[in-house]
Amino acid sequence: MYLRIYFTFFFVAPATIFYDFCSDLTCRWYSFSMALLENKKVRLNYEILETIEAGLVLFGYEVKSIRKGQGSLDGGRIIARGSEAFLVGVTIPAWQVANAPKTYDSERPRKLLLSKSQIEQVSEAERTGGLTIVPLSVYNKGRNLKLSLGIARGKKKYDKRQDIKKRDEDRAMRRASKQ
Repeated sequence: MYLRIYFTFFFVAPATIFYDFCSDLTCRWYSFSMALLENKKVRLNYEILETIEAGLVLFGYEVKSIRKGQGSLDGGRIIARGSEAFLVGVTIPAWQVANAPKTYDSERPRKLLLSKSQIEQVSEAERTGGLTIVPLSVYNKGRNLKLSLGIARGKKKYDKRQDIKKRDEDRAMRRASKQ
């Protein structure tokens, strides 16, 4: 028999944490993922066909910087070279610039941790014409940082206009239903 008690904290960022009490009275913590960096323009500019979760190879001061909310995914993309995938075009500054190495490059390519089948999927999408692999968000999953990447197709200008029009109509309908 399980009893779950839910707590929501709003002082730092919305995150849901709950206790799980088991019949033998052991208590475990669970925490849900929370987006630290988001690529907000990507959903306007691209149609996301598929999403993949990947790990990131980062230095400690880059992890601290991301957890503080510094960094930008704008203009980033994923490239596959051989049996590896890399995140390029993303800016992650050092957490404390004075303590970072002098040779630190904030826009260096970062290796992604993917399975062989996922790397093959990314390289196949890269070879296919008209598809781009873009970073969607960086988030916590337990102690680890994960990158959500999307296989996407670029939108034309009229597609963007239709999306904006549909979003405005939905917003107006929600407002009318509240009143």
